[in-house]
Amino acid sequence: MKVAFVGKGGSGKTTLSSLFIRHLAAEGVPVVAIDADINQHLGVAIGMGEEDAAGVPALGAHLTEIKDYLRGDNPRIASAAEMVKTTPPERGSRLLRIGGDDPIHALARDVGGVTFMATGQFDEDDLGVSCYHGKTGAVELYLNHLVDGPGEYVVADMTAGADTFASGLFTRFDVMFLVVEPTRKGVAVYRQYTDYAGDYGINIAVVGNKIQSNDDMAFLRQHVGDDLLTCIGHLPAVRAMEQGRPFELEALDASAREVLRRLQKEVDARPKDWAKFTRQAVEFHLKTAESWGNRSVGVDLSQQIDPDFVMGPSAFAAL
Repeated sequence: MKVAFVGKGGSGKTTLSSLFIRHLAAEGVPVVAIDADINQHLGVAIGMGEEDAAGVPALGAHLTEIKDYLRGDNPRIASAAEMVKTTPPERGSRLLRIGGDDPIHALARDVGGVTFMATGQFDEDDLGVSCYHGKTGAVELYLNHLVDGPGEYVVADMTAGADTFASGLFTRFDVMFLVVEPTRKGVAVYRQYTDYAGDYGINIAVVGNKIQSNDDMAFLRQHVGDDLLTCIGHLPAVRAMEQGRPFELEALDASAREVLRRLQKEVDARPKDWAKFTRQAVEFHLKTAESWGNRSVGVDLSQQIDPDFVMGPSAFAAL
């Protein structure tokens, strides 16, 4: 299952996503962690040293190689230059599996049993000339071509705010955990997310964070309703982790561990809909083609769509 942690800046999405990733690793299941935030902190949060985290190869810096590998011998795509971030897989494309022997997973690093990938930082060379979507485009291509099986997890820590909706990337996830604080700003972000995602059938589950009292709980329930999945309060062990002190998952209290189990149950309960996944990939590719893709690339990107292709395990088996 493909999972995203989203929310406004400072809501605690990186902290909660890192705890969920550590929980999955402790369960012994395959998990890929992707730092897709413009502020790259997930690697450190799951236990890497700062220098090691900074040294993880950036997916965004290898976009041409990623495109060239994924297009395979697809007759509809003549070169990597004709691929954009929304290009969906078709017959002839190379599909991916978690733990696969391919150039994309070769960019990852193992962190305590977690396969960790990073989009890369927004550096001085990018200032004034590019946007962060160029780096997250590598994530979109990865997710578009990834056939994840039962009991396999991809967890992405996304850029703060509604920027997640600047492309079709938000439709690539089976579940989006929206981290919300019990404040008017937090609730406003929740409303914004649900408005944007409403027409696309996106599964959004709210995780209340920084809960200090019953009044905080009541406030969220009043404004979020049934979308509120679970809540977590201030945790001394998490504060210690954020301050750079040694941290182990066992340091969390029983209620916090139960929250992480609740998140996993929510993910596991979601049915996999490969037909919808394929349909939405095509929809956003056509939008990209019309709005800027055709003009930028110089070819009609709508011709890249294979009308008979459906992404999923059967497509992978056929390859």
